[in-house]
Amino acid sequence: MSKAVVYRRFGGPEALELRDVPEPHAGPGEVRVRVTAAGLNPMDWQIAANPEMAARFGITLPAGFGTDFAGVVDEVGADAVGFAAGDRVHGGAIGRAVADYVLVKTPATTLWRTPEGISDEVASTLSVAGLTASAALAAIGLQAGDTVLIGGAAGGVGIFAVQLAKLAGARVLGTASERTFGFLRELGTEPVAYGPGLADRVRALAPEGITAAADLFDRDTAETALKLGVAPERISTVADGPAIPGVRATGAFEAEPGSLERIAGAVRSGKITVPIAATFPVEQIREAVTTQAGRHTHGKIVVLP
Repeated sequence: MSKAVVYRRFGGPEALELRDVPEPHAGPGEVRVRVTAAGLNPMDWQIAANPEMAARFGITLPAGFGTDFAGVVDEVGADAVGFAAGDRVHGGAIGRAVADYVLVKTPATTLWRTPEGISDEVASTLSVAGLTASAALAAIGLQAGDTVLIGGAAGGVGIFAVQLAKLAGARVLGTASERTFGFLRELGTEPVAYGPGLADRVRALAPEGITAAADLFDRDTAETALKLGVAPERISTVADGPAIPGVRATGAFEAEPGSLERIAGAVRSGKITVPIAATFPVEQIREAVTTQAGRHTHGKIVVLP
């Protein structure tokens, strides 16, 4: 037997259980990864709480939990390609990541080798957040010289987006709560408080105007950018909700090929910092999800199976 976090009903953290499950083994064309770390994302608890969202990802009850993971390949099935036993890897497996083992079909589009110099804890945070941030910036054609407003800058996706935007040569303004301002400045971002009056605060910070925006949480940033005269095609959103005419809705699935490899390379070289806000043993999965869902942390939450 092995262990996995599962839920048998939709709900909040209280629905999550750490249970004994049959130990999986790599079949033809598969590799098995022994998971050493699993990074949490808002989509994980949103899927677990919302049957309609779960259905969009093909998840039915009972279900496993989590998407991002890192670990070591420890079984290689017949005809599996691209990986060997002992390879350090990281990737994504929707509804299966917080477990002792994850099976991945090969050739794999959601599994990557972990570069030397990157810990498993950091590697386990890269997939969803890194690809989402990359897609959000690509959708607006971000380039050097832009002044970009990024909504939700201190969140799990935001910490990647603001740093990728800086690497692209843009001036970066990021919405956040005031208690995160120091943290964002350390990432090269000019923070601005979210909420009513955002447009006035952005005008004061950038009187020459902004040229692009990426809204990583809710719709406030996108609507503010429109109010400030930014063309809709230079605004992206990643949050669920009614579409804003002309604004590009995107997500990790639209990231350009090679995006995650470039992000991992930037992490390895020190050009991108990945703050780990907290780690939890898997036995404290409910506490980990409660912390992540509260959105009061600076950086990523990681579970250690």
